[in-house]
Amino acid sequence: MSVREFVVLGTASQVPTRHRNHNGYLLRWDGEGILFDPGEGTQRQMLRAGVAAHDLNRICVTHFHGDHSLGLAGVIQRINLDQVPHEVTAHYPRSGQRFFDRLRYATAYRETVRLTEAPVDADGVLAVTPSYTLEARKLSHPVESYGYRLTEPDGRRMLPGRLAAHGIGGPDVGRLQREGRLGDVTLEDVSEVRRGQRFAFVMDTRLCDGVHALAEGCDLLVIESTFLDEDAALAADHGHLTAGQAAAVARDAGARHLVLTHFSQRYPDPEEFERQARAAGFEGELTVAHDLLRVPVPKRR
Repeated sequence: MSVREFVVLGTASQVPTRHRNHNGYLLRWDGEGILFDPGEGTQRQMLRAGVAAHDLNRICVTHFHGDHSLGLAGVIQRINLDQVPHEVTAHYPRSGQRFFDRLRYATAYRETVRLTEAPVDADGVLAVTPSYTLEARKLSHPVESYGYRLTEPDGRRMLPGRLAAHGIGGPDVGRLQREGRLGDVTLEDVSEVRRGQRFAFVMDTRLCDGVHALAEGCDLLVIESTFLDEDAALAADHGHLTAGQAAAVARDAGARHLVLTHFSQRYPDPEEFERQARAAGFEGELTVAHDLLRVPVPKRR
């Protein structure tokens, strides 16, 4: 059975705290694992969360500030130490190539795994697999930053009433799904479009076109909310979002489940993020992330 869930490894912005590790997030999607923004301490958080190096197929780095990338060195070395048997692909802003190189080869170790570098330098599709299309959009931050969006291909949902009306049942249903036609009956006659699931990961950024494009129609939207609304000027100055701004993005995009994360250490009460997000008019499912949290991707509509 396929598993689609989002595992939160760390939620702190800039510096870790007693209760929050640096950033780190894993998306499990049908047997693949995509690791986003491994900050310092990610390798240990993976151990605590039951995430193995063998679970990783891709690493996606939004930008090269330390809280989003200092864990790369340890994660890459662990992939090699454990001799992960499959290729691992790394996406990151091409403008930060020198930082990636330094982190990849921060210390001596034996390379045993094929780590493919696939840097990002423009909006567009990064990978197409049978389970998803991965794309990137440029964000607005003091250093070049990209957000990531994963989209499942649309499928077909069989309609029992129409199948019965055409006298189709048993093995013939599977045959119709595979071949697209059974006699005079087409797949479109007895089914409807089943919208593919959508996931987006939006980290350090001001409001910009890329934020809205990534969030549009998401089933699960993970987005930074570094500041509370009363510090909106500070957020804009440092290239971040507030809780209310992040929730308004989710509201306008029609997101089903909103996950807020990347919190400044200045705020002791995480519940205030939820209150401000609700005040902004977001009515869907809402999660204020904490370390080691697991969030299932919502079931299809």
